This record gives sequence, C-alpha cells and structure tokens, in this order.
Amino acid sequence: MVTIGEAVTVFAPAEKVFNYLSEPSNLPEIWPSLVEVTDIQSLPDGGYSARWKYKMAGRIFKGRAVHTEIVPNKIIVIKTGGGINSTITWKFRTRANRTRVTFTVEYNIPVPLLGKLAETIIAKMNEQEMVLVMSNLRARFMLA
Repeated sequence: MVTIGEAVTVFAPAEKVFNYLSEPSNLPEIWPSLVEVTDIQSLPDGGYSARWKYKMAGRIFKGRAVHTEIVPNKIIVIKTGGGINSTITWKFRTRANRTRVTFTVEYNIPVPLLGKLAETIIAKMNEQEMVLVMSNLRARFMLA
C-alpha cells in the first residue's frame, strides 16, 4: 500500500470547491492521468458512483469509484476498485474566503503487472502528478 498526499490553499469558499470536487465529471479537468469518468450515478447520501479509466505507467486501468463518506464542505472519501484499488480523500478547511484542501490517496500499485522495481518509480511519478492536480485545482479557481 502506497500513501501520498498534498495540500493547497484555494482562493474560493469551501462550498464552491467541495461542489466542484464532489462531481466526478469535473475530475479529469484537473487530473491528467484520469482519462475518463462515465456512468455517473447519484447516491442517496449526496455522493456518486462512477466508472473510471486511469493511465499509469503507460497502461490503462479501469474500475468503479464510490463515494463512501461525504460531509458537505468538510470531507469526501472515495473508494475505487477494479484495476487499481484505492481510497481517495479530499478534506476542506475554510478560513475567510479561502479553503485549505488536503488530498490523500492510498493505493495498491498492480505490482504483478508492472514489477516490483517499477513500484518505486511509479509511486514517485504519482507524487509528482498529485502536485500537478493540486496546482490545477488552485488555477481552476483563480480563473473562475
């Protein structure tokens, strides 16, 4: 299990950032390796389930994501299954008209497919992508 995390301050209220990130169809805008999100279905608690395609180490992985915890303007927890099993957590903390967003991903790299040596390299690439995701998130709200 690999865990990576990043935090950024976004110049927008938590409600606006939360609403954006809780909608699965928005994620490919800021997450370059998230190739596609389809079959989005609303859940009774206000969350969603969706199918996804994700590119890692030149390979496309597919699966399903489900919001397992959603507290408006506070936290979103998403569990994914299929080609990559992971737990994705978004946390929001507001101060004035800014929101501190923390993004954490715990995941298993499909080592049998990619090899143990590749695991370290892929983890480092995913850390770099996480920085890019958060930079894209901040820029998205600067332009809004």
